[in-house]
Order: sequence, then C-alpha cells, then structure tokens
Amino acid sequence: MKEIFTQEELDDLLKSAGHKLIIIDFWATWCGPCKVIGPMFRKLAHDSEYEKDVIFASVDVDEANELAEEIGIECMPTIMFFKDGEKIDEMSGANKAKLVEKIEELRKK
Repeated sequence: MKEIFTQEELDDLLKSAGHKLIIIDFWATWCGPCKVIGPMFRKLAHDSEYEKDVIFASVDVDEANELAEEIGIECMPTIMFFKDGEKIDEMSGANKAKLVEKIEELRKK
C-alpha cells in the first residue's frame, strides 16, 4: 500500500494508475474510528482478489496536512475513490461492509 504525503505524489499516482480503481484512506493516529478501519483497509490492500484492478493508498492527515486541506478532508476516516484521474466517490466512517460493497460497485464502472 502506497503512502501519500503531497499533492504531487497524489497526482503521480492518479496519472500512473491507468484505468485501475484507486482507494485512498485519509486517517489520523488519534482518530478512534481510524483505528478500527485501518487494519481492515490494510487487509483488503493485501487481498490478491484486488491486485489486478485496485490500488490502495493512505494519507496520514497529520503528516500531510497541506494535502488534506487541499483535497477538503473534513472528518476521519474519509475514504476517497478515484478512477481515470478523477474522484468518483467518497465515504466516511469505519464500516467494513459498506467499504467492500463500495469497492465492488466501483470496480465494475
């Protein structure tokens, strides 16, 4: 899973991903719900089912607060979905079932 710290790194990832779905978890060490979804997100990132068409990345908003501000993060965890260089969806909270459902829905687009 790729860690992103700057807008430039995000732009590079979006450009290099081709038609793959990119899923980015914006989190913070002090965020309770982030501690719940974080391990689940990392487990999904290492699931071989997703390796061909999904890229998982994360942003620690304290380490990359300028990027978090630029992209408009208002609560954590926020998970954003990108495809073909554009943001196509977003969700917040620590609901694994909702996350998996969203991934399956967006992979098909």
